[in-house]
Amino acid sequence: MRALVIGEALIDIVERDGQVLGEHVGGSPLNVAVGLARLGRSVDFLTHIGTDDYGRRIAEYVESSGVQLVSGSTDAAKTATAHAVLDDSGSATYSFDIEWALSGTPEAAPPLVVHTGSIAAVLEPGCLATKALVDTYRLSATFTFDPNIRPALLTDADAARTRVDRLLERADVVKASSEDMHWIDPTRTPEQIATSWLALGPSIVVVTFGGEGAVAMCAAGTVRVPAGNVDVVDTVGAGDAFMTGLIDALWSMDLLGAERRPHLAAVGTDALTAAVRAATLTSALTVAKAGADLPDRATLESAPISDILG
Repeated sequence: MRALVIGEALIDIVERDGQVLGEHVGGSPLNVAVGLARLGRSVDFLTHIGTDDYGRRIAEYVESSGVQLVSGSTDAAKTATAHAVLDDSGSATYSFDIEWALSGTPEAAPPLVVHTGSIAAVLEPGCLATKALVDTYRLSATFTFDPNIRPALLTDADAARTRVDRLLERADVVKASSEDMHWIDPTRTPEQIATSWLALGPSIVVVTFGGEGAVAMCAAGTVRVPAGNVDVVDTVGAGDAFMTGLIDALWSMDLLGAERRPHLAAVGTDALTAAVRAATLTSALTVAKAGADLPDRATLESAPISDILG
């Protein structure tokens, strides 16, 4: 009954108007791993960091959050960094200094759910190992995927799109932002792309539209959930928090694991709405604070849901 999260960990250096506001532990998969652990889930995290000061800071952060760092995650020559420049609305634009590599099979028990996405899914050479691990663990686990495209890192956009497609074909649950979908295919609407993705095999496809809420699709139909009503401090980690809340909600509904795949495929619109509302709440609580500071279970359960979600 554990989650395995595969992907990058780095230090986010956050700037606004030329001033450094802070340095935070980050990385999309890391945020999901920590977010699930804060909600009381057992999590293994496979990443690629160094033993330098930044690497030690990341290791201490994930372990203090209750995440188990998988053996072999600390053999990078240098720990990655990302510069997040905030605009007036709090939205972030990123640039990266990162190497993504994995080697061997991690020493982790077969998981109930395996999650990956973002840089880990498309950046060579590690993306090849990421896909191989997904193929291995999908035999026991639900596979959740967030493309979370980082255009600044991609020198071959067509190759990146092909890698995303191959993971989509294996995914059970997909969450993507409307910006991701526009980058992947600017000729179609996000809803049209989501419909085509659903036909590839996922049981659930969710598109997030920032302040305009989310649209989720399953075989039973389509649901729309408005965004949470909060004062936004910044959007760092918003999508990762949404993904975390979605995985956690499906976990609580006993819809995760390879044996539950038929039940996930048969999910109804009421259950899907409840899961997306839970994801929206998790994201809303995150954007109301600085940085990717995802809520714990107590914060989630004590939140004024009617005020935030209506």
